[in-house]
Amino acid sequence: MLETALAAQRLYAYTNRSAKERAVRANAVDVVGRDRLAENAIAVGDQAPMFVLQDGIGAEVDVQVLLKTGPVVLCFYRGGWCPYCNLELRAYQQQLGRITTLGATLVAISPELPDRTLTTAEVNQLGYPVLSDVDNVVARQYRLTHTIDPPVVRYQLGNGNGVAAFNGSACAEVPLPATYIIGTDGAVQFAFVRADYTRRAEPENVLAVLRDLTAAAHPAPAGARL
Repeated sequence: MLETALAAQRLYAYTNRSAKERAVRANAVDVVGRDRLAENAIAVGDQAPMFVLQDGIGAEVDVQVLLKTGPVVLCFYRGGWCPYCNLELRAYQQQLGRITTLGATLVAISPELPDRTLTTAEVNQLGYPVLSDVDNVVARQYRLTHTIDPPVVRYQLGNGNGVAAFNGSACAEVPLPATYIIGTDGAVQFAFVRADYTRRAEPENVLAVLRDLTAAAHPAPAGARL
């Protein structure tokens, strides 16, 4: 399970950070929670904003085109510098075959520049589109964006993680990690958005929703044995 890997990373981070750094990072999560960003993001039943973005080699991906063939699983992640994001991306890669068998397309999005996006896809050996949302244009439409607190940024810079530089922007603006399933009618069928960036949607839960959508789109004939 993805949560098992995330929990191990949380424990590793806790044991390898000073008490001061832990407090700074915990406060940053609390601020996002108090701002109710997760609660105000695009939710189940909303019409999903449509978009066209490029991957790391400049190939365009149009979500409206993808929806013509089936649902779209959309994963917003903070960046390749985030260990929780990399765990999530790899976990979904492991389930890619099952996702596509259910007729869905998996897409990941971050605000990082295309070369960084390409690096993330290559390092994690991802077989699905990883798109570059420069300036968080799409993430803003999904109401996911926030700026990482300066004290946290200083810790990241100290560790060699220049978030703003990776994004090609003047500030460390990132999306809340979020996973959506968009139905073929453009409506959001599943939404997982949390203020705590260490929490991610479990792939099995996504697969369960996709199975339900497939069953609804292709109901068993009357009298068929289930």
